[in-house]
Amino acid sequence: MAKHRLLVIDDDADICTLLDRFLKKQGYDVDTAQRGSTAKELLKSHRYDLVLCDHRLPDTDSAEMLQHIKGVARETAVIIITGYSDVRTAVELMRKGAFDYVGKPLYPDEILMRIKDALAAPTEEFLAATPKLNKSPQGAKPTPEYIQGSGAHAAGMDGHISLVAPTNMTVLITGDTGTGKEYVAKEIHRRSKRSSKPFVAVDCGALPKDLAGSELFGHVKGAFTGAVADKRGSFEQAEGGTLFLDEIGNLSYENQVKLLRVLQERRIKRVGGEKDIAVDVRILAATNEDLKQAVVEGGFREDLLHRINEFSIDLLPLRDRPEDILVFAGHFLDKANAQLGKEIDGFDAKVKDLLLAHTWPGNLRELGNVVKRAVLLTGDGLVQLSGLPAEVISGVPATRQPDRGAPQTGFSDGLKGVSHSAEKQAILKALERNGFNKSRTAEMLNIDRKTLYNKLKSFGIEV
Repeated sequence: MAKHRLLVIDDDADICTLLDRFLKKQGYDVDTAQRGSTAKELLKSHRYDLVLCDHRLPDTDSAEMLQHIKGVARETAVIIITGYSDVRTAVELMRKGAFDYVGKPLYPDEILMRIKDALAAPTEEFLAATPKLNKSPQGAKPTPEYIQGSGAHAAGMDGHISLVAPTNMTVLITGDTGTGKEYVAKEIHRRSKRSSKPFVAVDCGALPKDLAGSELFGHVKGAFTGAVADKRGSFEQAEGGTLFLDEIGNLSYENQVKLLRVLQERRIKRVGGEKDIAVDVRILAATNEDLKQAVVEGGFREDLLHRINEFSIDLLPLRDRPEDILVFAGHFLDKANAQLGKEIDGFDAKVKDLLLAHTWPGNLRELGNVVKRAVLLTGDGLVQLSGLPAEVISGVPATRQPDRGAPQTGFSDGLKGVSHSAEKQAILKALERNGFNKSRTAEMLNIDRKTLYNKLKSFGIEV
């Protein structure tokens, strides 16, 4: 079996070297680049199964690199490397085609876990039917994919799903990135009369504009350069079932017109084709944009908005439904146990308090990643503080990282010179880097253990 080929893009030479050595020991072929321009040259001459890309690069950023990678090699999986202050950005990039993100500091086992997940994911997601349950290893109890939550909002949403699912109405699901819009769409399909037929998900935000028509409606051989055979589009693949159009606001005006025609006439025409093809598909759509404002600004057709919005479901961000945080955390714990082959029992009381205090800018996606990472780093028993990232432990929102041109505070000069307002974050970062070993942390910060204990006490940090 051929080795998977990976590309690591990070301006930190040490990170490139460490990941290169570690991943080669795991059996991968690895190339590294410290600039976006270098990575683009490598992408011209090599095919990569997966790219690990730092969010901030000297000559570009991960958003531009993601767009470039998906433009030249759409099947290549992309994992974003980010500081937890950029979680919101990283989650947004997942809506544009990134497979996942991993936060710094980097842990080898976590990196390897994300890579294996990405390489094992289906390469043609449009053909996948809805999974009713997540498969678990070694006969473990399967974990349900959809979980309702316990608050009033969750109950109301579940009631709406029950009402609309048996119908053929189009549904527009709105909410911030990471709030679980696709989970809701899958649950509507599961409870519908079409549940035995395909559920096909299309991320409109990740589709290159020039290929969106082909992906949705298919094409005939010779329709454009690279069209070497006839292709069935997502509508034909979802025949009899449900087509979920995520981030529908990203469709071009031309494809909005084509979609409106399909909704009106229930017929499609492949790109380059002349024959109309009848389709029986239910449409569910989702967006994190204000489509009414997009209509006012001329970016979205008003008649199409009315067509896709026969019924709407709005999902609140996780910070506005605190009663559900621990419910979802428990759900993600069960999933992580099954995926990682572990038996972590739950969360320490202090960990629960911190989970409730965090603002969760990345919503359910961020919570799921934090819990999975914590399970990976926990030996047995309960998840402890040492399994959480620094920004969750601090109990305050992560601050924006400084621009590359601005001086950045590291640990090379110890704790001296760090402003009082930044001391807490610096200490938390050092603790995390040293596995919450106080002696090594004090040594890194160039202070004695007693001083570290006093500062931990003053900041209310208990480890």
